[in-house]
Amino acid sequence: MASESTTGGTRHSRYLVFGASSVALLMSSIDATIVATALPTMTRELATSITWSSWAVTAYLLGQTVAMPLAGKLSDSLGRRRMFLAYVATFTLASLACGLALNVYVLIVFRFIQALGGGGFMPSAMGVVSDNFGRDRDRAIGLFSSVFPLGAMLGPALGGFIVGYWSWRGIFFVNVPVGAVLLVLLAWALPRRSERPREPAVDFPGSLLLSLTLLSVMLGLNQLGERGPSSPLPWGLMALGGGAGAAFLVRQDRTPYPIIAPALLKRRAFGIVNGLNLLYGASAIGVFSLVPLYAFDAYRIGALQAGTLLTVRAFGMMAVSLVASLAIRRTGYRPPIFGGFVLIAGGLVLMAIPDRVLGPYAWLAVASLACGMGVGLAGPASNNAAIELLPDQVAAISGLRGMFRQVGGIVSISVIALLIAQQGRPVAVLREAFAGLALLVVAAIPAIIGVPERRR
Repeated sequence: MASESTTGGTRHSRYLVFGASSVALLMSSIDATIVATALPTMTRELATSITWSSWAVTAYLLGQTVAMPLAGKLSDSLGRRRMFLAYVATFTLASLACGLALNVYVLIVFRFIQALGGGGFMPSAMGVVSDNFGRDRDRAIGLFSSVFPLGAMLGPALGGFIVGYWSWRGIFFVNVPVGAVLLVLLAWALPRRSERPREPAVDFPGSLLLSLTLLSVMLGLNQLGERGPSSPLPWGLMALGGGAGAAFLVRQDRTPYPIIAPALLKRRAFGIVNGLNLLYGASAIGVFSLVPLYAFDAYRIGALQAGTLLTVRAFGMMAVSLVASLAIRRTGYRPPIFGGFVLIAGGLVLMAIPDRVLGPYAWLAVASLACGMGVGLAGPASNNAAIELLPDQVAAISGLRGMFRQVGGIVSISVIALLIAQQGRPVAVLREAFAGLALLVVAAIPAIIGVPERRR
């Protein structure tokens, strides 16, 4: 079997690695969406507010944001096989703890730990796939990225079924046997690293500063909704986050192992690609996590049906993403990103408009499908465009791309939860959020011309 240091390997070994890595990614993808359908039930049964229960989503995004920039470097240094197994074990044990949580605060802590495991899957697996496919890397990465929508398709329907017929705790317990099987599968399928592990080139203080920045700002927004603008606590937390963010940027200039290389920060293309990634994350990861809540509050659609709305979106993502991945050599990167952003904006506008034509569920399903097709069209091209920035550091750049997308998701959910807490009008706030995000997506379309194009 080919080692990790090879750039190709035999046809059979590389497809075996591709399959095993895809199963791991599917596991993380399902858990990113399965919780969304349980938010109304969790809020009620844990006797908490939406500003706290939504942290079951945002804590997962935060954990992935912290993990992704580090995961690629740790995998490159300590061995992708070793780290992959560690990520799966962490994810599985934390899932068990989430299911046993007795209050929302314990749940939030273990969701964060769970995400540290799940967030490691994508960057390290991207490196494995890239190593094993050589010059066919662009298609392989595009197809590998298409696995993520499959989990997004299965997760909401599975979550709605489990919540409807069992309990919200079951959405975490279901990960335990799956994780145990994956641990055995990956231990057998992943190639062993031929070189000795070396000291990881990781900026741990910078990672702590980044975590403190995001956590402080999120907590500040949360407390702004809970305590109101007259309390000094939320403003103090956000000031702490601002200070930590400034210290993080200074640290990146001084450390030999920056999370974001200063040279990248000075490149216009880096700012454009990751600005688009922020919007992509706000649309694909953030605001859509609240669609089941919107469906319930606006139209009284039950958990199972509301979950299938995310399944419809994921079906559109997966179908279009597969085609877009195979066509990427002909289309280049910019046209699919442009078309994808137009579809995303159109779907968000439909979501914001109250139904007067098809019936609530059909209307929301059409809007979800349009958004999913847009995400699927833009995704593979966006993934590969980011890699063009540093083609010799695939795992690291994949981690950064994921980090910016997760930040977009975190910010959108946190701001929406704050507005709901302040105004007490969840349906109106969500409609305004869909419309406002659509305007931002449209405004960003001209920037696509600055996206790096495929090297021929």
